[in-house]
Amino acid sequence: MEIDGRTALVTGAAAGAGRAIAGALTSAGAHVVAADLSPTDGGIRLDVTDDSALVAAIEEIRPDVLVNNAGGGGHVPPHYPDASVAQWSAWLDLNLRTPMLATQVALRCGAGAVVNVASMAGLGAEPRVSPEYAAAKAGLIRFTTALADPRVSCLVPGWIRTERAEAELAAMTPGQRAAAPDPITLDAIATAVLQLIAGPARVQVLP
Repeated sequence: MEIDGRTALVTGAAAGAGRAIAGALTSAGAHVVAADLSPTDGGIRLDVTDDSALVAAIEEIRPDVLVNNAGGGGHVPPHYPDASVAQWSAWLDLNLRTPMLATQVALRCGAGAVVNVASMAGLGAEPRVSPEYAAAKAGLIRFTTALADPRVSCLVPGWIRTERAEAELAAMTPGQRAAAPDPITLDAIATAVLQLIAGPARVQVLP
């Protein structure tokens, strides 16, 4: 779909990939509502795990484009099976249930494009530090493909060059840095989201 003149809602937009995506949409001519738990630069405060607040925001904004970017927690201990049910359930809610609900409401309100931001943690069969995070992102990818709605797509990135990634790189020894992959640039993430909005791809993997 065309982006110019459209209204776009980006969750988790205060920093990192979300901020880059919001900026790219603005540059493409969209009216962007940048939502975050701790908003900056004129964004709105939104706790996406609060069902009532999430539904109310989407119904009020009625976005033409929704980017479900809010998520994370894969690096935060404790992890399953040491985490409590409440702890690992919270990460499942944030990374899977919340974007499913947001997608449902946005489509009901007439959105023409929804992009779910998943993770390479949801692919493959190798162990992951956070099984709950990996399972949630795998579920988000499969939710998108199982939905079979051309308006809904999924970005599956690897390690992104966020502020946290920069700090992790700075803390590495020379040997660790040489063995580590180069993080994906924020510009590459934003460009991929714009491509998914334009269609017709349903899933784009950025390793």
